[in-house]
Amino acid sequence: MKIAILGCGEVGHCYAQAWMAAGHTIQAVCELRQDEDMQARVQSYGATLHPAPGPWLADVDLVVSAVFGHAALHVAEQALPHLRADAQYADFTTASAGDMRAAAAVAARHGIPFTDVAIMGAIVLLGARTPLLCAGTGAEAVARFATDSGAPARAIPGEAGDAVRLKLLRSIMTKGMESLTVECLVAAESMGLRDALYEVLSDIDRTPLTAFMDSFLRSHVLHAQRRLAEVQEARDQLTDAGLQPLVLNGVESLFARTSQGIAAAQAAAGGKPLDIPDTVSARLAWLTTLARQDSAPPA
Repeated sequence: MKIAILGCGEVGHCYAQAWMAAGHTIQAVCELRQDEDMQARVQSYGATLHPAPGPWLADVDLVVSAVFGHAALHVAEQALPHLRADAQYADFTTASAGDMRAAAAVAARHGIPFTDVAIMGAIVLLGARTPLLCAGTGAEAVARFATDSGAPARAIPGEAGDAVRLKLLRSIMTKGMESLTVECLVAAESMGLRDALYEVLSDIDRTPLTAFMDSFLRSHVLHAQRRLAEVQEARDQLTDAGLQPLVLNGVESLFARTSQGIAAAQAAAGGKPLDIPDTVSARLAWLTTLARQDSAPPA
């Protein structure tokens, strides 16, 4: 396979090395950076370096976009007119789902199979072995290519944009956990309690993550008002330690929103307790009405 890489930062470089090791050819790289380090990197591939997409893309079988997400659509619009009809375009960026669909529409007008490739993990940890999720008209072919090159990949039903939507949903969880981890461990370290904190958190390891999430969601509807007070106490502890609560401020806002929704529903029911079936689906449906930006608290 002859491959062109658009954007040769951490992601592009990681996969270039993996694909060369699997016997493929990195024929060309398109990169705004034209400094000596980039030239040396591209020379190590035996590839040519270009500052912008152009007719040279007609010589490759697979074009991989690894630019910043905000630039992905613009780069696709520049590149796709130059591809052969039997080539593949795979977008490895974290563009918005809307931009991914718009790029896929451009590809369709040119008769080019387009794949939205979501990198479902941290490249810095697993490198080219990071799982990939593929969606779009070229998903099956790109997933096979990635798997044959040593990357765990799978195609999902749907259209381009669906893979990145799942990635960004995952990011709510992972980046939220990352932020909470930073805020919590900074506080624990400043209080000399980090080792003790690890011990009291060990029970979490015994429950699968999805079951843990469902448990949180179901109990949140029942106990948000009481837990709001606990969140406020935790925030005050950070403040008393001379630390700035950032994540906990958002946590407090979410618990406050649910508490206000519970109070409004109880008032509308004449003071009766909130009655929502104890299922994830039912409680998610009620919480979703609270989360909608244009909604009033549900009864």
